[in-house]
Amino acid sequence: MAFWWVNQNKSSEYEIAGGYLWSPKRKKNGAKNYFYDTMAAVEVGDIIFSFYKTKIQHLGVATHAALSTHKPVEFGEAGKDWDNDGWLVKVAWYKIPTPFRPADMMETIAPLLPHKYAPLQTNGRGLQGVYLTGISDVLATALLAPMRNFAEGIISLAATQPQDPTIADQIRAEMEDRMTEIINSSTELKPTEKQALIMSRRGQGKFRERLEGIEHCCRFTGITDSRLLRASHIKPWRDSSNEERLDGNNGLLLTPDFDHLFDKGLISFEDNGTVLISTKVSHGDLEALCGYSLVEKNVGPFSERQAVFLQYHRRKIFQ
Repeated sequence: MAFWWVNQNKSSEYEIAGGYLWSPKRKKNGAKNYFYDTMAAVEVGDIIFSFYKTKIQHLGVATHAALSTHKPVEFGEAGKDWDNDGWLVKVAWYKIPTPFRPADMMETIAPLLPHKYAPLQTNGRGLQGVYLTGISDVLATALLAPMRNFAEGIISLAATQPQDPTIADQIRAEMEDRMTEIINSSTELKPTEKQALIMSRRGQGKFRERLEGIEHCCRFTGITDSRLLRASHIKPWRDSSNEERLDGNNGLLLTPDFDHLFDKGLISFEDNGTVLISTKVSHGDLEALCGYSLVEKNVGPFSERQAVFLQYHRRKIFQ
């Protein structure tokens, strides 16, 4: 589960009533915008703070990954300056019993605001040009404090959201292209570093080479033929630093079925190799898929460096 902050204002009444978030994919002049790119990073079950008219007024639970859609017709004049091609994230919105002004609690939350891509100014006013931005668990906890009982119910609901297994191939391909563009446009990376990062997204190149120096087979099946194995990041690519994206300790070699289960958070591992099974999947289905029971299965211990990434997977990805 991740936490997001959305500055809605002009679009708030349409998005809240319609049960969604919508943004263009690019600025009107065709330029990229970080606060639009974030839309495609939202996952089912993520929590969204809705800020408009100086207050946080709703909490949302994402119920579907981003879809590529045209601008909602109901925006009318409110959206006249936005490009027509955009992202839509379906959200179940819940009205906060007592909406509150972040400006009234800046002494608490100002030190918790991110240095980059913050949703607010230090005086508590919204930042023009900011739409959807991620916030830390610590900041989210501080914001949830004034509505503790209400928030606990929403978070419990978010944890039960079914994961939608189907994301259009079009979306996958488009976001792959977008991430490649972002890497290539960086002025901080050398050409060789850019190529290494692009290849690491595909489980190839330097990342795979480093991973195969640590993991030699699929821990479940024992298969060693690299053509049959996927090089999968433990801490997802999108959440990792550039250094972590190329770190072989941040990966596993898995057959496609096990890679899918791990990527969706339906299985994970203790540091000693004991397999963890999500409550969101039946043991019977897993046994039918794998050909044997995963209950009490142990795949062998992980190194201390691998354990750091596995801790992230258990905390953020495992359901």
